[in-house]
Amino acid sequence: MKQRTLAREVSIKGNALHTGELVTLTIKPAAVDTGIVFKRIDLSGAPEIRPRVDLVTDLVRATTIQSGHAKIHTVEHVLSALHGCGIDNVVIEMDASEPPIMDGSARPYVNMILEGEPVEQENDREYFELDAPISVTRGNSSVIALPSDQLKISCTSSDDRGIHTQHLSLTIDPDVYMTQVAAARTFTIYEDIEELIKLGKIKGGSLDCAVVIRGDKILSKEPLRFKDEFVRHKILDIIGDVTLLGMPLKAHIVATRPGHAINAELTKALYARLLERKKAPKKKERPSKVMPNETSLDIRRIIDTLPHRYPFLMIDRVLEFIGEDELVAIKNVTINEPYFQGHYPGNPVMPGVLQLECMAQAAGVLMLRRGSSEGRTALLMSSDKVKYRKPVRPGDQLIINAKLTKSRGNKLAQATCSCTVDGAVVSSAELMFAIVDNSEVDG
Repeated sequence: MKQRTLAREVSIKGNALHTGELVTLTIKPAAVDTGIVFKRIDLSGAPEIRPRVDLVTDLVRATTIQSGHAKIHTVEHVLSALHGCGIDNVVIEMDASEPPIMDGSARPYVNMILEGEPVEQENDREYFELDAPISVTRGNSSVIALPSDQLKISCTSSDDRGIHTQHLSLTIDPDVYMTQVAAARTFTIYEDIEELIKLGKIKGGSLDCAVVIRGDKILSKEPLRFKDEFVRHKILDIIGDVTLLGMPLKAHIVATRPGHAINAELTKALYARLLERKKAPKKKERPSKVMPNETSLDIRRIIDTLPHRYPFLMIDRVLEFIGEDELVAIKNVTINEPYFQGHYPGNPVMPGVLQLECMAQAAGVLMLRRGSSEGRTALLMSSDKVKYRKPVRPGDQLIINAKLTKSRGNKLAQATCSCTVDGAVVSSAELMFAIVDNSEVDG
């Protein structure tokens, strides 16, 4: 997926929730790999702040970031809308310290983004794909992040009395975000309002921008937008807070009674894992071609070379290459082979056709050795002079000899092969096979 920005700048104006200030916020297009940048144009030098979890300074009923003397309060709704709409690169200019709260949801910001017309850019988007579970707990709240190939959030929202318990699980993409999440408004418990006022918060708060829960009653200027609007807003906040990771996330987040503080703890843990992965030395990629200096192959290099996998990879090791056109390989035959369950119960014997497959795979390694095996497969075309001389049983070790006798470029080849156990030949054959691109096999 490509990175995205806006085609044109867009602005919005309104009062901030906590400071109560009138503020104008403008979202401007930005070049690839810029990321999201806040710019305080009301301060000397118009300082910039990149929203990252290591810049978080305050988490009381909102998320605040600070760089030097510049602060931005309540960034979660803007970040949530940008992440939810799949926007990677923008500059957000503000003439005050806090974005306007508008109706208490992210919908006004989504409408801004759509007005600015999202456009794709030339570079691909880079994701952080979680590779191991991460969990954090604070009192009766917990958040767990699990590996996933997409962003999914399963959330349970509840107050202390359990009256307004709600649960929802959503896989987040732009369509789901815009229709199922963005319109959910912020909410508070009536009894918490006095304490927030004492803390200098919610100076711009009213029923125009929040839903108030008082006992079993809902105080709101309009009816609830969803029956489960509270848990949807919790999901909105989680999306905004994990955007502080600095790059799009692929994980399944399971949250119980989340809030900005525990969301930040999770994001810090994710950020630590991201830094740890960046510092880890990259694994050296093994070549898909048998290299000239390789005189033998272990099972890892055989897997690099052949497309076969369990239960049909029939070579355990290439012991040696003899010149360009001959090799010696082994297949260890154990009672754990799945075919022994039916061939035959009480009298296990390795099927002759699988001995033939061992020989074919060994000859295939020889042919694939002549060029990269990536995206290519050796297909057995015909077999001749096939002979089975002795039974092969669990505990035997097949020694496979394969020698190319004829070849036509890097496409067709003929080989003579044999299998021995304890020096005695148990099977032999002359094989012809072709090397084809996987697209030809799929087609």
